[in-house]
Amino acid sequence: MLRCNALFTPADVTALHGRDLSDTACVVFDVFRATTSMLTALAHGATAVVPVADIPTALEWRRREPDVLLAGERDGHRITAKLSGSVDFDLGNSPREFTRARVAGRRIVTTTTNGTKALRGCAHAAVVLPGALVNIAATAAALRALQFPKLLLIGAGTEDEAAYEDILGIGALIEALQPELSSAKCADSVPLAHSAYLAARPDFMGAIKHHSRNGQRLLRLPDLAADVAVCLELNTQSLAARLHPDGVIRAI
Repeated sequence: MLRCNALFTPADVTALHGRDLSDTACVVFDVFRATTSMLTALAHGATAVVPVADIPTALEWRRREPDVLLAGERDGHRITAKLSGSVDFDLGNSPREFTRARVAGRRIVTTTTNGTKALRGCAHAAVVLPGALVNIAATAAALRALQFPKLLLIGAGTEDEAAYEDILGIGALIEALQPELSSAKCADSVPLAHSAYLAARPDFMGAIKHHSRNGQRLLRLPDLAADVAVCLELNTQSLAARLHPDGVIRAI
């Protein structure tokens, strides 16, 4: 019988480091905005995305491969030379930045506050997929093809807390995986996320304005507010992606 669990906080991700995930497929959601941006980059022709945990690791990639694009954020804003100690990063963490003209044919190394750490935290799992609302159907199809006995749905969170928008992404994937999950052995967190998604589905933006601290913060920032609507679009991308053992995310 398929077993499914959902985790919502960075502390949950930290606890995965010592856990056997050799028979588990993991899907990591950082809807606002890391996984949405990664998937957008791949959809627009980037050859690969490399999630790294910190700025020094990103800079080391640049030293080894001068042609890589550096992307990422701290406190929501693009990493500048003042923070990196040497260079302005080429891109921030807005999916609107990852246009075909900017990223096609390029490899991108990215570091974000929560999303890249969550991906690295479960990198030892049998399969790791970045997930977002923009590619729910494609991710569900990929999971059906993989058919692992355990499924772990992970919200990257915001700072050290759960993020409402990640829970919505998890709930959307649960809905897309019906009827398989209706007969699975699921932790209580699974129907909780599913219920949150079903309640928000008639008006995602309204739900975000009322319940998402991260969404509210983005909406107050003129240069980032438009990201919210982009990240809430459902199934605008037809690809799924996978984090490979070499630490690189490529389109499936």
